[in-house]
Amino acid sequence: MIETRIRKVGNSAVMTLTTEMLTLLDAKEGDSLFVVRGDDGSLRIMAQDPAIAEALAAAEIVMDENRDTLQALA
Repeated sequence: MIETRIRKVGNSAVMTLTTEMLTLLDAKEGDSLFVVRGDDGSLRIMAQDPAIAEALAAAEIVMDENRDTLQALA
């Protein structure tokens, strides 16, 4: 487990990613990251994956096209 702190910068709360964290994520400064919430309330940080970005874009289209049906099912 790697510990990091949250600090205030302007009106935002910022979590610092250490060099070790960036290495584990195979990410660098300026890269996009995805934060996904698990069913248990945990958060998972993932480096941008084109396959995930494509799947999320497709899901967004489906949700937009079926918004009324999805709201009725919710």
